[in-house]
Amino acid sequence: MSVMQNPLSMFEVKGKVALITGASGAFGMVAARILAGAGAKLVLAAGNQTALDEIAEECRGMGAEVTSVNTRPSDEAACDALISSAVEAFGRLDILVVASGMNKVALINDMAPETFASVMDANVNQSWLLARAASGQMKAQGDGGKIVLVSSARGLLGHPAGYTAYCASKAAVDGITKALGCELGPTGITVNAIAPTVFRSPLTAWMFEDSEEAKKVRDGFLTRVPKGRLGEPEDLAGPLLFLASKASDFYTGHILYADGGYTAG
Repeated sequence: MSVMQNPLSMFEVKGKVALITGASGAFGMVAARILAGAGAKLVLAAGNQTALDEIAEECRGMGAEVTSVNTRPSDEAACDALISSAVEAFGRLDILVVASGMNKVALINDMAPETFASVMDANVNQSWLLARAASGQMKAQGDGGKIVLVSSARGLLGHPAGYTAYCASKAAVDGITKALGCELGPTGITVNAIAPTVFRSPLTAWMFEDSEEAKKVRDGFLTRVPKGRLGEPEDLAGPLLFLASKASDFYTGHILYADGGYTAG
């Protein structure tokens, strides 16, 4: 009854310890700002030291407690070390957001096998390794936890312009999400994924411009988006806070499409 008297309390993450990988990337920076603004304690990890320092300082300026780790989740040892960094800094880990990853675009006959493997490693293997390390720590704590992976609308839909590696990798992330949602559900750990379509970021800024090229690409894309616009960073705030908080305790193995209806039609 007390929850229903104050339902917004279910979305609180204040004081929770959150590790965000890929914190200097498009989704990682957005996640860092959202969770910092909501009062979480942050462990930010990225390979780009300059960009990592900038987002860490920005989050501190928002009042968040922040520690940063200049590393990528490249292998088992690195992933285990990232979890240890969170525990060393704040004593525990409550939330994992895997925002690290990559995309390399090429038609199949132009893509080297090692390029395909590198995308699969960054998006699939590293997500699995991070979830493995984080869930071990969360199990040891004994009071559940939140794992949020980053998928894409391309995990569900194909693309005609050289996206075989990316689409395959995000479909695999969806599979990991569903399988771990089932496996870890009894432990109180939820595993879900946010799957955005195009949203405003340094990588997609050109699509928001007024040039003829940008307008042509944007208008063509928007014919498939019922909401009639591209995504903005604030469109990711609700999904992330939901999946990182008590509000999603009964939701696991779920792919939440932040896409303006793109995958619905």
